[in-house]
Amino acid sequence: MAEQDSSAEKTQEPTSKRLEKAREDGDTVRSRELNTMAILLAGTAALIAFGGFMIQALAGLMGHNFVLEREQIFDTSALLAHLNVSAMEGLRSLLPVFGVLLVAAILGPIGLGGWNMSMKAVMPKANRMSPMAGLGRMFGPKALMELVKAAAKVLVVASIALLIMALNWQRILGIMTEPLLPAMAHTMVILGWSVLAMSCAMILITAIDIPFQIHSHTQKLRMTFQEVKDEMKDTEGKPEIKQKIRQLQYQMAQNKMLSGLPEADVIVTNPQHYAVALKYQQSSGAAPVMIGKGIDFMALRIREVAKEHDIPIVESPVLARAIYYNTDIDDEIPEGLYKAVAQVLAYVFQLRQYRHKGGRAPVLADNLPVPEELQHD
Repeated sequence: MAEQDSSAEKTQEPTSKRLEKAREDGDTVRSRELNTMAILLAGTAALIAFGGFMIQALAGLMGHNFVLEREQIFDTSALLAHLNVSAMEGLRSLLPVFGVLLVAAILGPIGLGGWNMSMKAVMPKANRMSPMAGLGRMFGPKALMELVKAAAKVLVVASIALLIMALNWQRILGIMTEPLLPAMAHTMVILGWSVLAMSCAMILITAIDIPFQIHSHTQKLRMTFQEVKDEMKDTEGKPEIKQKIRQLQYQMAQNKMLSGLPEADVIVTNPQHYAVALKYQQSSGAAPVMIGKGIDFMALRIREVAKEHDIPIVESPVLARAIYYNTDIDDEIPEGLYKAVAQVLAYVFQLRQYRHKGGRAPVLADNLPVPEELQHD
């Protein structure tokens, strides 16, 4: 059994049920690099977009704090009020960037695996506390991939940082000779575009990481052939249960059919093995409809219901079999049987008049016109 459950035999792609269960357990595709890239790019873009506003707020904050009266310095309550104003102004200047970072931190994780809230993901599990399982995660293929990505990030980002410093060395040195406010604005521009360039390096790493995470997640959820069979059996139900359900459905359908038989105008029988119930509404102008049929025991039940409700029973073996095999319940009879059924209905209506008014008893023809292609032995 251990060999059957080995991962080497997990050759089947995960089913939709397996994927849905994994999602319910909080196990979805995630990429840390995608999250990091989203936060870096969004934060850098916000820094560039709101840099001017932040410089002005910072300059005002510095002027507010560096210009103090002597009395304020020795007044504790005044200093606390001053600190409160400074803190609020500093927070207001950083609020736009923090807002963009918050949105990026929320949208980044759901960019690949979608929104998924599951408490099962944070529940304690024994395998997470196992030292051997921890060592397996530390030295497994996924840990190796994380190490390669970390080294690649350091290498790529450091290379871009050195390149940016080399290209902007003269501009960076020139900031020392500029007045304070222009120097701060110039620093913000260089810093923003430099961080943006370094953040763009994450796009390459993310483009490599996302396919790896999708492949790794799929491999982890792959199933053995036996697991697929067991899932199908659980989904579709065991054969004996399915048979029981079909029996119950058949009984419900038969009971529903029997409940509608009192509306029938005539029952055509074999006379013993087949029985079909026909209903005809003259006002509708449509063809007669078969509202019930059965063979053997069900045919007997149809005849019993017909006797209970005084519904005429007509014996016509050929017509009964033709209607039974060529018509479904609640469907109109085939066009080829119109003449034969019309003669039966005419006989039934004449029979009703005879029972109420008397006179000459009606007679039904022995050979009803049933086409050979609709006959059934």
